[in-house]
Parts: sequence; C-alpha cells; structure tokens
Amino acid sequence: MKIPFWKMSGAGNDFILLSRKPRSRSGAALARTLCDRRLGIGADGLLLMTRRSGTVHLGYWNADGSAAFCGNGARCAALWASAQGWLKSKEFVLETNRGPLAVRLTSKEQAEVSMPAPKNLHLGRTLNVAGHSLPVHSVDTGVPHAVVFVPDIEKINVRELGRALRFHKIFGRAGANANFIEIRSGILLIRTYERGVEDETLACGTGIVASAFVARVLGFDRSPVKVKVRSGEILSVSFNHGPRLKGPGKVIFSGEVLI
Repeated sequence: MKIPFWKMSGAGNDFILLSRKPRSRSGAALARTLCDRRLGIGADGLLLMTRRSGTVHLGYWNADGSAAFCGNGARCAALWASAQGWLKSKEFVLETNRGPLAVRLTSKEQAEVSMPAPKNLHLGRTLNVAGHSLPVHSVDTGVPHAVVFVPDIEKINVRELGRALRFHKIFGRAGANANFIEIRSGILLIRTYERGVEDETLACGTGIVASAFVARVLGFDRSPVKVKVRSGEILSVSFNHGPRLKGPGKVIFSGEVLI
C-alpha cells in the first residue's frame, strides 16, 4: 500500500508528516519504520495530521515510537495545514496531546505557537554525570528537560554527557532531554540530546523553551529570548501570557512510501 508523505524541517528538527495512516498500523509502528535513517525515509519524529469538524489535530511520535509532544513539530504541522487549505485564518487552534495550542502564522515559512506552561521547576541541583559534577536545572515544558549552562558549548561531548544526563536516576524511568547552553552576545546557544531519538538533534522546540525559561528565572532579562540552535537558525521565545515559540518550518520534499 502506498501513502503520501511530506518531509519537513523545523530549524533542522526533521519530521515525516502523514495526513492519513493505514488502519492496520499504529502511529508508533509507523514512526519506527519511517523514521529509520537507514531503512526508512529518516527523521526525528512522525507527525500525523487529521481534521474533524473543522478542527486540526496533531499526533506525534519520536523516532523510537514513543508518543510525545514536539514544539518544532507543532509549528511544522500548522504551516503544512495552512498550505493545504485546511485553515481559513492565520490564527487558529491546533489540538495536540498536550491540549489546544494557539498558533499565529507570521509568514509562509514562519509561525508562532503557544507552548505548555512550564512546571516542575528545579534549580541548581548538583549531579554526578559521566564522571563530571554538573549544576543541573530542570523543568517540564511539554517534555521534561535538564538544562546545563556551560562556558564553551563547542567543547561539550553532547552524546556522552547528554545520554548520561538523559538517563540519570533523578529523572525516573522516562528520563529527560538534556540541553547545554552558552550565553554569548545576548543570545542563548543551545545543543540538545533528545530522548526518543537518542542522539543530538539540530533543534528541539521544548528544549528551547525550557532553556529560555530557566535563563529568565535566573535573571536573563532579554525579551524575547533569542536562541540559536545547532542548524544555525535563531528562534525566539516570549513569555507574555504564557510561553510562545516562534521559528521556521518548511517542506523539504514529498512523495509516496510503500507501507
């Protein structure tokens, strides 16, 4: 059976988007198959779009098949739905597994999405990670995140430290994404190790919001907070009336895949 797909990028965080799925396959199974970078199309996660009674719904699974929430994915999904003519307005509500999110499309390849309110904030816990003693902050922004500020982001072994921090016992069985942050010239530089992908990704929307929120709590007073991700893109986070993430999203290519 062949089904259409779209390959999308949200500042380098890449996704496979489907507008329908075979009844015989679960979203988790499709994510594991299609997101495989050697045996599938390859992506960080799977976006499944549906439309019911004029409302647009987004389902999301990480590459390993785990259901999750994704800020960059939500932005890509919103831009795709608009391009497909599913929406009549540049401002609308996108339904997700973390509840309804307000979306504002600012250009053809740029959108601003409201994000879940940060919760479970913990500041300055010192953790032993891969032989290093690190001051670690943590917060849940739709996904649990650890945030570590470092003097030089280029010297961080993100795979080693990120994986160790992601599985640290303090975060329980589910673990947490790990973000390393350097503040340079008023901008946050970020590198993220993502659970469910189990590697460093070029961008992570919930990680951007988590890092911007922690920086703000600790006294970083820029507004909006500018965050430069590994792909080189700069996204922004504002906190008026709740966190909002603004950044790019675009279709890289489309086609059909045999399921």
